[in-house]
Amino acid sequence: TWHLKKIPQIVSERTFSLDSPKFEAKTELELNSVCGIECQRKLPVPSFSDLKDLLSYETVFENGTRTLTEVNVLGLVLDPAANATTRRPSRKKRQIYGTDSRFSIYDKRFMTNFPFNTAVKISTGCSGVLISPKHVLTAAHCLHNGKDYVKGSKRLRVGLMKTKSRGDGRRRKGAKRSRRETSDGLPSFQWTRVKSTHIPKGWFKGVSEDVALDYDYAVLELKRPHKRKYMELGISPTIKMMPGSMIHFSGFDNDRSGQLVYRFCSISDESNDLFYQYCDAEPGSTGSGVYLRLKEPNKKKWKRKIIAVYSGHQWVDINGEQQDYNVAVRITPLKYAQICFWIHGNDENCTQG
Repeated sequence: TWHLKKIPQIVSERTFSLDSPKFEAKTELELNSVCGIECQRKLPVPSFSDLKDLLSYETVFENGTRTLTEVNVLGLVLDPAANATTRRPSRKKRQIYGTDSRFSIYDKRFMTNFPFNTAVKISTGCSGVLISPKHVLTAAHCLHNGKDYVKGSKRLRVGLMKTKSRGDGRRRKGAKRSRRETSDGLPSFQWTRVKSTHIPKGWFKGVSEDVALDYDYAVLELKRPHKRKYMELGISPTIKMMPGSMIHFSGFDNDRSGQLVYRFCSISDESNDLFYQYCDAEPGSTGSGVYLRLKEPNKKKWKRKIIAVYSGHQWVDINGEQQDYNVAVRITPLKYAQICFWIHGNDENCTQG
């Protein structure tokens, strides 16, 4: 069951203008030398002042201007518990773990309907997910390498799926339909410009100081609203509260060009902010929305909600050895409050997760 949680408030305090970014960074779809499971266990719990700094955020607008917004956090009770993780048997593998368990979605009935049609393509080479009529959730490192915004992010676009049809489908009265006009079942994209991009300051700090991926998420505001069903946000439960510990996500893996790829798998390990798992994935699916399907409280209805952002393949240090996982950034109550604030512009609609 989805459990309702009291959400802390993120409120804006001050906004400053910053110099325009250079937009010269190279897009890196795989990150190295990040804080792994053992490192996460040793991290101190952030103080209130730390959290205010980490949750402050940069906004980049389509004309290249940039601002920094400082925030305050209200109604939060700090958990004194350390970054405990739930250990499960570990194994050394690669990005595709054993038998490739990914499914390419070809059928139009699935591809153009919920939940698959909430997956979007980002023009920098990543994936994302629709989370409101005008907002997309993706990974921060798809847009920023920790020092500068990546090339192409100044004129950022989001591709919404539509089924590809060769030819425009129009023909003169009496003309025969040619083979080239029939649909080949692969998605093409309706591209929409991005009006603004929000990235938490914790991402810049995390990369530059080489600590963690905890803030590897970003929200894009589209220039025009879409008219599709979108995925709601949910608070990430612990592994033991998930049916079979299973998660799901869909994205556009580079090795399956032009295809929407779906996968599901169980989580191997977790920290307060990250899920470590062996979902088969390749670059291109980075930024996909990880979701669960649970029952609504006091109802018989099932509902899917986004509970994490797929960050990609990571080498992590465990007991002095390099081991690899596919990692996702969990949506905690604080991150829920921040993303919800970005969507609504206030905290009034964000009190219950």
